[in-house]
Amino acid sequence: MNKTSFSKIIAGTMTWGVWGKDCNTKQMIELMNCCLENNITTFDHADIYGDYTTETAFGIAFRESKIDRNNIQLISKCGIQMPSEIRKNTVKHYDYSTSYIIRSVEQSLKNLQTDYLDLLLLHRPSPLMKADEIAEAIGKLKEDGKIIDFGVSNFTPAQMNLIETGTKIHYNQIKFSITDFEAMLNGTLDHMQTHKIIPMCWSPLGTVFKKDDERSHRIKKMAAHFSLKYTVSVDVILLAWILKHPSAILPVCGTADPARIANLMKAATVEMELQDWFALWSESSGVPVP
Repeated sequence: MNKTSFSKIIAGTMTWGVWGKDCNTKQMIELMNCCLENNITTFDHADIYGDYTTETAFGIAFRESKIDRNNIQLISKCGIQMPSEIRKNTVKHYDYSTSYIIRSVEQSLKNLQTDYLDLLLLHRPSPLMKADEIAEAIGKLKEDGKIIDFGVSNFTPAQMNLIETGTKIHYNQIKFSITDFEAMLNGTLDHMQTHKIIPMCWSPLGTVFKKDDERSHRIKKMAAHFSLKYTVSVDVILLAWILKHPSAILPVCGTADPARIANLMKAATVEMELQDWFALWSESSGVPVP
């Protein structure tokens, strides 16, 4: 199978299940179709979402939707073992043994009612992970056609280098936004550009709409000004800020609101001017660019 292309904006499903809106099958189908109508074709999962239930709920909806599997891309993550009624875990931990990675993928395929994942990500780094065991699992999964591509999530440059001693990483899903931009200052995004690793980012709107503080007010005021200039909503401005970065970041947007989903891809059409980009960064930092 060839390497998959993902939509410029990715639909994050974490809040579609019991950890958020708790959508029923009909509502999930509506969200899927809303995404597709707006050229969002990639859906981001993790086995743990909804206490190991959201993948299954999505899979039931996907089957009933009759959506062509060739028209969408499915991402999932594995490795986090959470205490749960359906697992014999006494403490939250990580497991990246060869057998566990393979077993996790096979369970995700069953849950999502698909034959393959377009992308598998290791959810968070573990101090005990062994690059050769991971490489063995990824090699077997690719050989069997169960995954097309491989990446990581929340990994540092050194941790990416470790994994790449065994197998190539093509993606790293990190936390990045107008309020969480350390990755572009600490070498993480530079590393990914150098090694041809494409960044995805979770929580792409940061804390702008979550915190009622001076920083959020500054950002919202500036973004509202640009909202009028570019004739898009404030959240789209914040996504456009991310998309301007040369590492070609793919934002994972976790909304379960059809009205907001319909707006998201507009960010890909905004050609944010250079000084506007720096103006937003300066408002977030609270000081002029160094």
